[in-house]
Amino acid sequence: MRVVVAPDSFGGTLSATAAAAAIADGWRRAAPDDDLRLLPLADGGTGFVDVLHTALGGTRHERTVTGPFSAPVAAEWLQVGGTAYLESAAACGLHLVPQELRTPDTAGRVTSRGVGELIAAARDAGATEIVVGLGGSATTDGGAGMLAALGAEPVDATGAPVPDGGAVLARCARLDGRPKLNGVRLVAAADVDNPLLGRHGAAAVFGPQKGADDAAVAVLDAALAVFADVLATALGGSEGRDVRDEPGAGAAGGLGAALLACGARRVSGAGLVRDLVGLDAALDGVAASSGLAVTGEGSFDWQSLRGKLITAVARAAADRGVPCLVLAGQVSVGRREAASVGVDAAYSVSDEVGGVEASMADPAGTLAALAERVAARWSR
Repeated sequence: MRVVVAPDSFGGTLSATAAAAAIADGWRRAAPDDDLRLLPLADGGTGFVDVLHTALGGTRHERTVTGPFSAPVAAEWLQVGGTAYLESAAACGLHLVPQELRTPDTAGRVTSRGVGELIAAARDAGATEIVVGLGGSATTDGGAGMLAALGAEPVDATGAPVPDGGAVLARCARLDGRPKLNGVRLVAAADVDNPLLGRHGAAAVFGPQKGADDAAVAVLDAALAVFADVLATALGGSEGRDVRDEPGAGAAGGLGAALLACGARRVSGAGLVRDLVGLDAALDGVAASSGLAVTGEGSFDWQSLRGKLITAVARAAADRGVPCLVLAGQVSVGRREAASVGVDAAYSVSDEVGGVEASMADPAGTLAALAERVAARWSR
């Protein structure tokens, strides 16, 4: 039987490439005659550049940029012809913030400045289009740091620069300068379709995983509302375009809003990767042989249903009548919700081995063991 193995990364434990290899290893133990096609994927978050480099080739450029708390970090961007691909998580990813620093106080102080520095590096290298993968960020600063690095400094009513972070944006009165993009086309490859504000916005939905409690979420949401007004005034053009309610504005702590305000075209990160790596052609081959699609990520939860990678794979498989299975570290989506996006069955590593701690002790080994059990059930 032909099987396409197309997972995302598993949080901070396995890259998409490593996850695909682990699933394949376990699957082959139970079904050695199956024809496996490994297609590691990404939806704009961690691993976006790595996956695209594997599929497209190109040149990787390393640059030291400002990290989440202003200390320097090494980040990469990918050049393929005139197009540059970068991921926001490389500069301000949650994986760069230790668990003990994910607190209500620090959640409001993380900056996206390094993302702007990566964009500037690609711009200065001659890129005519820059695709920014959005996802996995530790920030909730509405892209203010990114804009500052590009020459549009947030300032208060006295003209003094507003410090980095999201909470202080409540003091922002305007932008001093405009982003220096030199005619570069921007593309926001978002992993989610959330708006900037409110109960489905950047602070309320993603703030808690970055350490924000209810009080910090309220502060951040109010500060982002102030900054949304600034973006509309400074970058909204003659019509005063307001991006706060646009899909994807809340991606990566509001980085999506800043990019959209700069004129970026929004695309689904998962959909972009799906096209570039040839997922549809691989699934066509699976459909012709009555095979399977297997995807996965660290946590298959309700956020997975809002435009993330599993949804893209499952819907593409469903369009072809191909059963789609999810192997995830944890599963909290019910069968009915999973079926609504085309998932036939979902399996949890932590349930298989008796808890999250046990699964984290050997991420590749436990994922392979789960794949072996699933293959024994589904392979013909």
